[in-house]
Amino acid sequence: MALDLSDTLVVGITATALFDLSESDRVFKEQYQNDPDSAIEVYRQYMSERENDILDQGTGFPLVKALLELNRYQKEGETPLVEVVIMSRNSPETGLRVLNTIRKMGLPISRSAFTAGETVVDYLDAFDVDLFLTTDIPDAQQVIDSRICAAAVVKAPPKEIGSTPEGQVRIAFDGDAVLFDDSSELLYKQHGLKAFHAAEDAAQDTPLGEGPYATLLKKLSRLQDRLPIRVEYSPIRIAIVTARSSPAEMRVIKTLREWGVYVDEAFFLGGVEKSRVLKAFKPHIFFDDQDVHLDTAAHAVPSGKVPYHSDSPLHTSNS
Repeated sequence: MALDLSDTLVVGITATALFDLSESDRVFKEQYQNDPDSAIEVYRQYMSERENDILDQGTGFPLVKALLELNRYQKEGETPLVEVVIMSRNSPETGLRVLNTIRKMGLPISRSAFTAGETVVDYLDAFDVDLFLTTDIPDAQQVIDSRICAAAVVKAPPKEIGSTPEGQVRIAFDGDAVLFDDSSELLYKQHGLKAFHAAEDAAQDTPLGEGPYATLLKKLSRLQDRLPIRVEYSPIRIAIVTARSSPAEMRVIKTLREWGVYVDEAFFLGGVEKSRVLKAFKPHIFFDDQDVHLDTAAHAVPSGKVPYHSDSPLHTSNS
């Protein structure tokens, strides 16, 4: 009988998003440029010689570790609250270093997919993945376009990560084009702030359309319901950090109410730099669609870029 993961948050993460594999990636690329025919063999030897060396943490590591710790609330006979799947273009052989690091760090990860150079995207649905974290831009774009699940391209790890309160999972989301669809952001870019504010105020009782991360937010809400703690005191703490300001904030709050999800904190910044708020919130990861915010945020907290759908005018203007 197949395992029912409908109430389990499943995170698919590439080895390069979970750990720092920048050095091995450099070795492969340099060898490929010099002698493409020998690149794979040189890479295989490099990884084999170091397969017992522990890798450094990557951008997604703090989030994965914190999420997996939620399984301490799992009741006997129930499915886990969180599952993590390693999804890597390494071969099973070159992936040994990744698996050895997982075991030595004590991460309870039992599922993996090693595809030896082929895309891992085709296997996301087979593993019931809700969130896919990668360093590969084309893979993330393919996921967003197919609407299989939420996806992000993780930025490089911040040099210093502030200490998040023990026992919590903290996730921060941008609003438009992330949790919500891109129609309001498109209106702002085409017609300006005054028109945007007027339209959002007039439509404050009309829920915003769902964006690429709406389903993930609702899955997190179901996860909160499984915890033996009132939602107000839940170890899953969610924040929205958006450039919206009054009077455009009302529609956001009412949309979340319509969706039946609980958000702990919301920051309507109206031009204030997001990185300063994020540094205070200390999320395990922050998701945004715009480099103008991510370029500064990624220095302060682990961050991931959410691509626009390829058919969105925002995708064209952002390319």
